[in-house]
Amino acid sequence: MKFTLSAVAAALLIGAAPVAFAQNVAIVNGKAVPTARLDALAQQVTAQTGRPLDDALREQLKEEVILREVFMQEAGKRGIAATPEFKAQMELARQTIMIRALFADWQKKNPVTDAEIRAEYDKFASANAGKEYRARHILVEKEDEAKAIIAAIKGGAKFEEQAKQKSKDPGSGANGGDLDWANAASYVTEFSEAMVKLDKGQMTDAPVKSQFGWHIIRVDDVRQAQLPSFDEVKGQIAQQMQQQKMQEYQQSLRTKAKVQ
Repeated sequence: MKFTLSAVAAALLIGAAPVAFAQNVAIVNGKAVPTARLDALAQQVTAQTGRPLDDALREQLKEEVILREVFMQEAGKRGIAATPEFKAQMELARQTIMIRALFADWQKKNPVTDAEIRAEYDKFASANAGKEYRARHILVEKEDEAKAIIAAIKGGAKFEEQAKQKSKDPGSGANGGDLDWANAASYVTEFSEAMVKLDKGQMTDAPVKSQFGWHIIRVDDVRQAQLPSFDEVKGQIAQQMQQQKMQEYQQSLRTKAKVQ
């Protein structure tokens, strides 16, 4: 009878051991390191990197968790937690985590709707519809200099070479004055008003003055605006709108706060 009870007790202990082990990653210097700690780190790493949690990664993270416990125990022995520097850093870390959680909670409860995204796309499409112009320009400081360049081009000089040599717009000048495709609203008023009057291949007969200086403008081509489809930019618009809503939320909290 005693033998039977001992056998039952041994079986129960053997059965319980895997359960206890599963609760801990390891025992470090007599202190248990819970598996929940490994699970939390794994969740964080996979969310940040997109890497799946395979056996190799789990082993790496297990060693990381063990090392952290080793280092934490040593820090405890040295009284690090009692130092002013540590306490100040802990307060900053606590604030960061709390604020991140606040914003995550607010975003979850205030998502950007499909209707809002569609309305923003329609606004974008309306503002950018119509014609696009492939224009070039040469920008100089003085009107007389611009007139001399126009005369030189009419006399056979290449527009692109004149732009490379004389334009003070370094971005387009290095590319022969090329401004790529854009709608008229992308430019300052004086520039766009002169540009839209030109036919394909035509150059301004007189310099155009703007806040930047004097322009010689040539239109190389005209086309109807090439807009991305709603599906192509939906994610980008949603992200931008969510950021904007978050900024407005943050600003509303700051505005309501009583700061003395």
